[in-house]
Amino acid sequence: MTGRMIDFETVGTPAPGYLATPDTAMGPGVVVLHAWWGLTEPFRQVCDRLAEAGFMALAPDLYRGKTTAAVEEAGMLASALNSEEERVRGDIRGAVKYLRQHGATSPTSPAADGHGKLAVVGFSLGGAHAFDTSVELAKEIAAVVTFYATYSGLDYRRAQAAYLCHFAENDPYEPAESVAEMEQALRMADKQAAFYTYPGTTHWFFEANRPDAYDATAAALAWERTVAFLNTQLRSA
Repeated sequence: MTGRMIDFETVGTPAPGYLATPDTAMGPGVVVLHAWWGLTEPFRQVCDRLAEAGFMALAPDLYRGKTTAAVEEAGMLASALNSEEERVRGDIRGAVKYLRQHGATSPTSPAADGHGKLAVVGFSLGGAHAFDTSVELAKEIAAVVTFYATYSGLDYRRAQAAYLCHFAENDPYEPAESVAEMEQALRMADKQAAFYTYPGTTHWFFEANRPDAYDATAAALAWERTVAFLNTQLRSA
């Protein structure tokens, strides 16, 4: 398994991202979308762990080099991204294209042009973009995994993905009402969706560099479920 920073083609200037490939140099493709901290170590590690599990993973740097560990600054970075919606979508499209041109395979889930569909894994801010991507690139995306994220205002009837959604029990950013709305949105669109809430956890429970929130037991279970889901959706006939 190898992981490294790369530049990949997108609309306008090349976009940076972190790519991790399995030892076989091929595997089902997964786009990883970081939380509002930016492309920090936990999200690069997600790519590495996916590569260890046999997937080819690429995390586009949606902030183009900016990172933070402070909540207030992260909020400002996330707010600034709202005015760059098309650029962000272009970066994600570019990441999908890169994976499909560089060894990402999923023969059991062919896209419209005969190439394999991919998955998207997103965290908080990145999770919202993962939901959006499943609608915007419906013919490309077979599976979506989100951590503590909702986006109930989309027309999910267009999507062709299955969904796996992880939530914290005590989350002021994504309260139970928001989770219920998200689940209803997917059910109403007749989408395959699994929702898991992890008892006693808070937002960021998966991220080991957030000691105030990290829950090793819940994170391990969420990861086990994530890998099993991706294997089912991208490898199983």
